Parts: sequence; C-alpha cells; structure tokens
Amino acid sequence: MRSPDRASAVAVLPRKPRERNTDAAAARRVFDTAIEAIRALGDTLNGDFSRAVGVLYRVKGRVVVSGMGKSGHIARKIAATLSSTGTPAQFIHPGEASHGDLGALTRDDALLMLSYRGETAELGDIITYAKRFHIPLIGMAVNADSTLLRASDVPLILPKAREACPMGMAPTTSTTMMLVLGDALAVALMERRGFSADQYRDFHPGGSLGRMLIRVSDIMHKDTELPLIRPDAPMREVIAKMASAFGFAGVAGVVDGKGALVGIITDGDVRRHLERDLLNRKAREVMTANPKTIRADLLAAEALSFMNAAKVTSLFVVDPKTKSKKPVGLLTVHDCLRAGLQ
Repeated sequence: MRSPDRASAVAVLPRKPRERNTDAAAARRVFDTAIEAIRALGDTLNGDFSRAVGVLYRVKGRVVVSGMGKSGHIARKIAATLSSTGTPAQFIHPGEASHGDLGALTRDDALLMLSYRGETAELGDIITYAKRFHIPLIGMAVNADSTLLRASDVPLILPKAREACPMGMAPTTSTTMMLVLGDALAVALMERRGFSADQYRDFHPGGSLGRMLIRVSDIMHKDTELPLIRPDAPMREVIAKMASAFGFAGVAGVVDGKGALVGIITDGDVRRHLERDLLNRKAREVMTANPKTIRADLLAAEALSFMNAAKVTSLFVVDPKTKSKKPVGLLTVHDCLRAGLQ
C-alpha cells in the first residue's frame, strides 16, 4: 500500500496540547500589548486632539485620508467610518495621488495622513500639494520630528509601543493605535454635530443596522387607511370597517367626538360576542376600553418587542408631540415582519 505523502501526513496529525496553549499565549500577548498601547495613547491626549476635531468639524469639503501599506488600510477604514457618521470623507492612495488623483483635493478639504514613523516617501507629493494650496493637514505618527508631523498643521503623536509580533516588525500594535485614534476622531465629531440615530439610519438603509433604526412612523398605516369608528356605530358597520382596512386589519379603533381613542375592537372581541346578538350591539358594548398605544417616534423593533410581550398583534399609534390620544397610525406585527424585523 502506498504511504501518504509528507504533506498529507502532516495535515492529519492532531495538534499537541502544548501547541494549543502556545497559540492561546500568543493571542493573549497580542491583546495585552494592544491594551497597554491604547492606555498609553489615552494618557497622551492633549489639546492637539481637540484642535484636530475642530479642523475636521469646520471643513467645508471632505476629509481626505491617506496612508501607505498597512497604514493605508487603516486610513481606508477611518474614511469609511467618518463618512458613515456624518463627516464626508474619502481615501486617496498616495501612489495614485502622484499620478493624477491629487486633482480630487480642493482648498475646501482637509487632509488626515497616517504614517507610523512619519517618513513614508510616497506621502511627499500630497504633503507638498497641501502646503502649496493651504489645505489643512493633520498628521498621525510616532515621531514628533518626522517629515509628516513637522509639516502638519495639527500633529497627532502616537506613543512609542512595541509591536506584538515576535520580531517586533509587523505592524500590529501601531495600526491598532491608529485605528482607535481614528475612531476617537469620528466619535468626537459625531458628538459635536449632534449626529442622531435617524441620520445614522439614513446612511445605513440596508442590512441589520438599517432595520434596527426603522421607526414606527416609517412603516405604520395612516390617514384614510385607519379603521376608525364611533362608539354608537352598529357592529355590522364595525365588522365591515375591519374587513375593508388594508386587507382585513382584524382591528378597529373606537374614537370619541374629539377623535381621541377610547377603545379598540379586535377579531377576538368579535368572536367572544358571537352568541350575544352581536349584530344588534353598538361598538361601545363590545370594545375594550383604554387600549394600549405606542408613540410614532418609537423604534419599530421596540414596538415589536412590546407587542410580543403584551401578546397583541396590532397597536394604534399616537403623536408624541401632543397629549391627545388621537390615533395617527396603526402598526401590526405583519408590518414589522415585512420590514425585516424579527
């Protein structure tokens, strides 16, 4: 029988327990090194950080973020985070910038440039361009005397920290600090701008983030769709209203002369009164008084949770800006499910 080749034999060998422990120890060493560096970063924060936030806050154009190599990958992420949190931003590759992409920079923009040691040669053309056209430059590096930070209008100095790799060469801890500092800039800008959940939703219409931020007012039925009747309406009219409301809503709201919600009639109420001469009764005799309601500005996910807890399938919606219980909408479980909520 032919023996398996060396590669195959190695592939099926189980790992020794000591090797697994070594892997875990390496991971913990990376975590501990990063935590130590981030704490040091927090201790070095000074007025330059606020100055940088001020520059980015006042920019009329975009924040252009640039970096080379691993710093460039972090710069892309920072640009994406800024854009999604209310600060228009764009990444420019320094190599491409030297071959025409500098045309994307305008005097209304601001530059955020990343280079751990601050001596990345590829950044030179962008730095020169920024100084020539008086474009504000924020530099992020570890060496205060580096070419980048000496040219910067606002220098963000990273603390010196050892890389987590055994050779101390692969960018690990250094890029983690850059990433965290970029996130800190984005969050500080969000707070200065008063960036709201509704604005965040506008920038994230797709995926789970967009669904989580849907409001009741976005998906509720309203206006002429609402199945509303008077307290003295005969049950024949009530049932007809329930059946005609957007494909049988299974519910009708009872409103008084001022339009305030005083009761609710569900298909369950109808079933419970079937043997009591139902069609000769009035709405007030069948309705459940003082029904539960929700506000239009509530997150739809919260409304769905409330319906599940209360074991109801629909709720009338009231305007949070007024104390009146006048219904402005109706939300059903099916509306939430169609919006992708679970």
